Amino acid sequence: MGMVQEFKDFAVKGNVIDLAVGVIIGGAFSGIVTSIVKDLIMPVVGLATGGLDFSNKFLRLGELPATFKGNPDSYTELQKAGVAVVGYGSFITVAINFLILAFIIFLMVRGINKLRAPQPAAPAAPPPTPEDVLLLREIRDALKAGQTQP
Repeated sequence: MGMVQEFKDFAVKGNVIDLAVGVIIGGAFSGIVTSIVKDLIMPVVGLATGGLDFSNKFLRLGELPATFKGNPDSYTELQKAGVAVVGYGSFITVAINFLILAFIIFLMVRGINKLRAPQPAAPAAPPPTPEDVLLLREIRDALKAGQTQP
């Protein structure tokens, strides 16, 4: 029973639960970033490069099978046919996804760190004046008062 209790203590610790929530949100966020890259950024990059479509850029390594009836210039059809291809266009797209995701996470962590940073404290109140100094001041003031009287 001791191991079950240890596992329970481990599983309900805040760090483990925070990690699980982070992984789930990260997975969902990854889908958003993938859509941003695929549907928004890559078309603009393609337009800027004269219609270049990265998703279909590849290097064919293997020979076409004799039964292949698809388009030899289609990356997805070659993959389905089992032809060895290096899809560097897909890699470029995934690398852009990663860079965007990493930058957004950097901004989030930076913002959280700013929130966690200790705020500048108000100036500390001066310590109370010791009693002996107060007594000496009273004596000084009494002497001054006695000197001014005729």
